[in-house]
Amino acid sequence: MCGTGRDTVCFPFRLPPGAGPRNRPRNSWEDGGVTGTLVLAGTPIGDIADAPPRLAEELAGADVVAAEDTRRLRRLTQALGVTPKGRVLSYFEGNESARTPELVQELLGGARVLLVTDAGMPSVSDPGYRLVAAAVEQDIRVTAVPGPSAVLTALALSGLPVDRFCFEGFLPRKAGERLSRLREVEGERRTLVYFEAPHRLDDTLAAMAEVFGAERRAAVCRELTKTYEEVRRGPLAELARWAAEGVRGEITVVVEGAPEPGPEELDAAELVRRVRVREEAGERRKEAIAAVATEAGLPKRVVFDAVVAAKKADPS
Repeated sequence: MCGTGRDTVCFPFRLPPGAGPRNRPRNSWEDGGVTGTLVLAGTPIGDIADAPPRLAEELAGADVVAAEDTRRLRRLTQALGVTPKGRVLSYFEGNESARTPELVQELLGGARVLLVTDAGMPSVSDPGYRLVAAAVEQDIRVTAVPGPSAVLTALALSGLPVDRFCFEGFLPRKAGERLSRLREVEGERRTLVYFEAPHRLDDTLAAMAEVFGAERRAAVCRELTKTYEEVRRGPLAELARWAAEGVRGEITVVVEGAPEPGPEELDAAELVRRVRVREEAGERRKEAIAAVATEAGLPKRVVFDAVVAAKKADPS
């Protein structure tokens, strides 16, 4: 998802009369063969008015339209006032592997294949990667109709640094696997972006608070571009408490990257000392570790590991 340049062939934003997708020249390659074109088209993530103008043109003129959900495609085409003239077929996670060879054959035969998903850009936590990779392998041209993106929209609205970021998609559903995945990026300096289901949001935010630190800043973006759009900003622990009350809608979570190391970072011995001071004052170890982690701006696990290592080194 990080922006990088690539070689593409660009078409005018508005095509002249009679110059729709069906009238564009097929691709002629050096070996003299003729192949079609795979078009990845972005679809609205909420507001139908955000549909790119070229989307209707491609839907009307494609030889084949591959859609994640054909019922949603029907609603989209009705809203745009367009009727696909080509063959419409489903292309979703359950049949992506089996249907990819069929679509590649269509492309090798010269067809213009349009791929759309339920919302946003294909391939970004949606079907599409396998087809793009297979098309590239066969030297088939791949282009795009850029459209709305929940990732970029959430980043822009988050209020967090956006000069460097990485997209992590959905976290695993199981608690242990989720924690392991988060620990892989606990030291990541770039802003992190995640998708999450509303019924798992509170557990995910609590896990993030445990791994990244309770005070790490984040933003929960809900129902982007829709009627009940909401962006909730705050420390991870605070957001976890809010989410525990119940949240609905499509969710994108943006989390601030790990802080840059300071010139006087606390070493393990100092962390352990501070925990012991709090324990001697009557705090339970778990509470003391959490408090020291918050003070130091560190994940609780870093302080916990320091305490465990010190205990092993000096069992007394």
